[in-house]
Amino acid sequence: MQEIVDLRSDTVTRPSPGMRRAMAEAEVGDDVFGDDPTVHRLQDHAAALLGKEAALFLPSGTMANLVAFLAQTHPGDTIILSESAHPFHYESGNLAMVAGLMTRTVADPLGKMTAEQVSEQVVQTSDTHYSPTTLVALENTTNRGGGACYEYYEVENIAQLCRDRGLRLHCDGARLFNACTASNIDAEFYARCCDTVSFCLSKGLGAPVGSVLTGDRDTIARALRFRKMLGGGMRQAGVLAAAGLYALENHVQDLEEDHRRARDFRRALEAEGVQFALPSPTNILYIETNDPAGDIKELRALGVLAMAAGAERIRAVFHRDIDEAGLHRAVEAFKAVLAPRQRD
Repeated sequence: MQEIVDLRSDTVTRPSPGMRRAMAEAEVGDDVFGDDPTVHRLQDHAAALLGKEAALFLPSGTMANLVAFLAQTHPGDTIILSESAHPFHYESGNLAMVAGLMTRTVADPLGKMTAEQVSEQVVQTSDTHYSPTTLVALENTTNRGGGACYEYYEVENIAQLCRDRGLRLHCDGARLFNACTASNIDAEFYARCCDTVSFCLSKGLGAPVGSVLTGDRDTIARALRFRKMLGGGMRQAGVLAAAGLYALENHVQDLEEDHRRARDFRRALEAEGVQFALPSPTNILYIETNDPAGDIKELRALGVLAMAAGAERIRAVFHRDIDEAGLHRAVEAFKAVLAPRQRD
């Protein structure tokens, strides 16, 4: 029986054999007491990789974003982010419920923002009727924007605006290394523009769990307190940190193959008349269709899993568990389901 080709997300990857060995052999301690040496190694490695003073290991990207906001704002403040940003759409309203923050959003089909757009949303006044803007958050790559990524100058322009206006800048870099791969920009160059940067270990990098938040020592110290407050303290977390370390040291270079397979997938389907909703510079693709639910059911019957993304789109995400055979099966399944309709 053939394995399922799972294109629902790059979170569905399973640990590689080398990663499993690293996890099994990890030196551990109680991280809530600060005693886990493998967690320390991961945090030190991540901080050095992004050129930051400190880093904090967290259970999820959602928690990493939340503690970044909590550590750099006060309840009643306003933050600016894209209308399609992950913290705005997919983090269960925690900005309002937990952090007590207002949001002002920028609309863009790729989920990106320009310094000019951000500037238009900034509110800084002594008038007590208004919530003051204190932080800007960008997403790199953008999930709902089809894996779009920022060029360095775009981030630097926003960073300069934030410096000029006394605002903090956070980067939700859940797929930061996909952006680095596509743009040929090292992570530290993106990170130097931002006060805090988070990235996920459990997406394209293939670890089973975990994210890292990086920043200056004082901000990370505040983030640690909020991690505890939210129940994010983990005990013998070195088993998980070892997976993250292995991913950073061994899996980043594989992201280009994910991107290449996504390009091959798109070209093959476009040749059959299938339409794509957005550019696909990294590993995320949005396919146009009139019946996502029905198409997904047919694809599942052919051994391929994908996700509906609204009423007229299917999302497909390539990752390290999709090999050449999986790519071929995905192409053939999508052709069988969508190509005949395109020809009608």
